[in-house]
Amino acid sequence: MSDEEIDRLALAYHERAPAGKIYTGLSKPAATQQDLTLAYSPGVAAPCLEIAKNEDDSFRYTGRGNLVGVISNGTAVLGLGDIGAHAAKPVMEGKAMLFKKFADINVFDVEVNAKDPAAFIAAVKSLEPTFGGINLEDIKAPECFEIEETLREQMNIPVMHDDQHGTAIIASAAFLNALTVTQRDIKTTKIVFSGSGAAAIATANLFLALGVNPENLTMCDSKGVVSKSRTDLNKYKVKFARETSKKTIEDALDGADVFVGVSAANVLKPTMIMKMAKNPVIFALANPDPEILPDVALAARPDAIVATGRSDYPNQVNNVLGFPYIFRGALDVRARTINTEMKLAAVRAIADLAKEDVPDVVNRAYKTEQTYQFGRDYLIPKPVDPRVLLRVAPAVAKAAIDTGVARVKLDMNQYRERLELMGGPSKRLMRSIRKDLAAHRQKTGRKIHLAIPHGHDKRIIRAAAQLFDDGEIDVTLLGSRKHITRIAGEMGIKDFESKVKIIDPLKDEELTQRFGEKLFELRQRKGISRAAAQQLIRGHDYFAGMMLQCGDVDGQISGLVESYQRAVRPLIETVGVQKDEALAGVYLIMTREKQFFLADCTINIDPDADQLVEIAEATADVAKQYMKDPVRLAMLSFASFGATRHEHVDKVAKATRLLQERHPGLCVDGEMQADVALNETLRHNEFPFCKLDGDANVLVFPNLDAANIAYKLLINIADVTPIGPVLVGLNKPANILQQSATVEEIVNLAYMTAHMAASSPPS
Repeated sequence: MSDEEIDRLALAYHERAPAGKIYTGLSKPAATQQDLTLAYSPGVAAPCLEIAKNEDDSFRYTGRGNLVGVISNGTAVLGLGDIGAHAAKPVMEGKAMLFKKFADINVFDVEVNAKDPAAFIAAVKSLEPTFGGINLEDIKAPECFEIEETLREQMNIPVMHDDQHGTAIIASAAFLNALTVTQRDIKTTKIVFSGSGAAAIATANLFLALGVNPENLTMCDSKGVVSKSRTDLNKYKVKFARETSKKTIEDALDGADVFVGVSAANVLKPTMIMKMAKNPVIFALANPDPEILPDVALAARPDAIVATGRSDYPNQVNNVLGFPYIFRGALDVRARTINTEMKLAAVRAIADLAKEDVPDVVNRAYKTEQTYQFGRDYLIPKPVDPRVLLRVAPAVAKAAIDTGVARVKLDMNQYRERLELMGGPSKRLMRSIRKDLAAHRQKTGRKIHLAIPHGHDKRIIRAAAQLFDDGEIDVTLLGSRKHITRIAGEMGIKDFESKVKIIDPLKDEELTQRFGEKLFELRQRKGISRAAAQQLIRGHDYFAGMMLQCGDVDGQISGLVESYQRAVRPLIETVGVQKDEALAGVYLIMTREKQFFLADCTINIDPDADQLVEIAEATADVAKQYMKDPVRLAMLSFASFGATRHEHVDKVAKATRLLQERHPGLCVDGEMQADVALNETLRHNEFPFCKLDGDANVLVFPNLDAANIAYKLLINIADVTPIGPVLVGLNKPANILQQSATVEEIVNLAYMTAHMAASSPPS
């Protein structure tokens, strides 16, 4: 895409109504007179008076504790320079978006029309009652140093100039990992900086804090090497002045191990890096055009490790890996400042995370078949990695507590759990399930064991590795051991064979013979010969089904590489369907605030009244396992309470009557339209006799058409999280994946299946 096309699209994007990129939302209801009374006059006086007694109570009664000010005077905006406060606003709104997206932090962007440092400082200091933290942005050097230092001294909330410390923290994490890859000792590593502005000074200071020998760090500016012989240095550069005869950056690079560029495009030439030591580390961080392009650097030095600030090359040093999570941790302990220890904690957390297996969500975000793994081309995590929040924020919070700058102390385990729930409503459920499975393991002394066919699929391999790391489920994969382990190795998953058990139905004759004979015993009067049974059992789905039936595993998930209908048949013929139970597929649909169970979304095309009763009973049982709220079950139709007479309506009405007779304690009613089930005001006004004592949370549809269409519409047009389908009605716990399932969906369904197994009575 050309620069002109990008400009055109960007202008249209920003102009589209409502203009800009952020807005203010409400965190409390404002629907009734009572709501307004509490929110404003006269109710608002109560928190005002409490805060007047104790200013720190502003964190308790207002949104200050989750509010950051992104503040700039527009004197050094991105690569645009001094364009003024008005023109800086789109960038500050963009920064606000990143805070919200990655750490759920609210932001007011404030553009201050003041280039004089004293005036700017006074303006920002006066805003302390508004914010829980201040992110200074795009302020030119050297004024930015004075501004940040003064505000940090005078304000009692965290203040951080991200252009300095954001770059420094991410570059430092990449630096540590580059040393690991090249097997260098930080104390003897020789480093050359190109640039002496805000980012360069902050990065150099953090390198020193990490253990770099000051005598091994050489800084260069536009006039050459920063040496003690020069008389034109400001107080920030003087710290890095060295006794040296070297005059130019080319001189300084002779024998250097590391180059850090935070200067200008194309200042680093191939001839210069030819003089660097073996396996040189080159951080060319100027944006948008780096000091040297990676292709050019690698052509001259194939042994180099190269990082830039750009997303179209490996090893992007991107500030978004830092500032949202640093402020998240600082805000959550109500820190009074962001100190060096907190920055170093962030550095080490980011560096350590890069060494772990990369989750599938990262690969999907970048739409690539490439598997990221720690090494020369993967020094730091990708910005979209959801684990960054879970590593960096707790590290920063703990450092704040340990160094005495936190107003509140947190239990770190509970804090990590709280952060994990920010990943979406499914995280809350999965956290609860994992706790139940941990309790089951402690009680029984063993983990739940699942069989998963078609183990060669990369999604299955990644999910199995994650389940092993989580530590609550044992997994057996079916497939060729050689094939599966080769793929796992290519994906960068280390020691995969130690994490799972692998069985090949085509090679394990003992198990194949045993399961084949058992299958024959089950199906001999249903048209299956011994020879046919032995042939069927070599298929993964039948083999896994017999593992479950014979008690070799506790549960099974299958599907993924075949249609749902084909995957369910082997389960019916091996595990079997419970007597007087309908086989049905239940989807759990989660919004940010609510949970809904929908059935039957996958199996019964046109169930009769008795089958609808069985579907409703099974779905209610599933809902009771995963909901704290009581079950409120709606039997859905296209008409409500006798308004239309039709056989499709009549069967739902009959099913409702049967349910009410069999389960007098169950909150169930019907037949009703979907809006009636979910709108209490409508029910109260039009159908006051309805027995639902709140909005329905279990929705039973009249047929597969309605259920399947409804759940697929929901997950494609609404902001919901689907989990499932959970297969109910089998004799033992087993579930079937959709062919499009992601690794996260596989893991979630594995946990649901394991939970079903842990909750099942011994067979």
